[in-house]
Amino acid sequence: MRIMHQAESSGRPEWFCAAYSVIKPAHEMSKRGYHHGNLRKALTEAALRLIEVKGPTGFTLSEAAKLADVTPAAVYRHFDGREDLIAEAARKGYEIFADVMQYAYESGQPSALASFEATGRAYLAFARKYPGHYIAMFESGISINRTPELAAVAGRARAVLEIAAEDLSRHIPQDKRPPSSMFSAHIWAMSHGVVELFARNSPGAQSPFLAEDLLESGIGVYLRGLGLIEND
Repeated sequence: MRIMHQAESSGRPEWFCAAYSVIKPAHEMSKRGYHHGNLRKALTEAALRLIEVKGPTGFTLSEAAKLADVTPAAVYRHFDGREDLIAEAARKGYEIFADVMQYAYESGQPSALASFEATGRAYLAFARKYPGHYIAMFESGISINRTPELAAVAGRARAVLEIAAEDLSRHIPQDKRPPSSMFSAHIWAMSHGVVELFARNSPGAQSPFLAEDLLESGIGVYLRGLGLIEND
């Protein structure tokens, strides 16, 4: 059930290559200007690197300050504590995530099925490309309702998958049609499970299958159950 064409140079979906070609991970960004108005950005990027290595609770604000090449006191100009810093990393992550999800959705148009599949796979692609952001968003314990800004951008990301689900669910008879929010939640949960168990090297949870193949086959079983695709 492979709908998206693969980019010949990397074997990745074309939308994946295009969406990420203009976005650099935090550890690739320049430190220029940190002392001239970009302190908040510098500290967020430092936190992302520490989160990748030590986890969301394994570093201190002093460590983030040192990595950003500023004094510990400078941190408190922008953040009240470590959780505020992690929340900012999560917010930036959701911004990227929402943009990637939107790009994936649009890449599949006008096919509702291709768009739906692309948004599901975007979750896995994002987790691999931006582990620091992913951890801050989904593994740090930070609520998406911590700030209005974080809640808004998280909602924008979820909305893309719900729109994709709503488009596809129109092809299901109304008496058998699940709510689009449930439809999208099922795929989100499936994507999250594959990421957590098999794409982030969970101890003792090695799989003989590629994470992409697990996700694709799982979505295929789900969509066949709804009568949206035919049996192979």
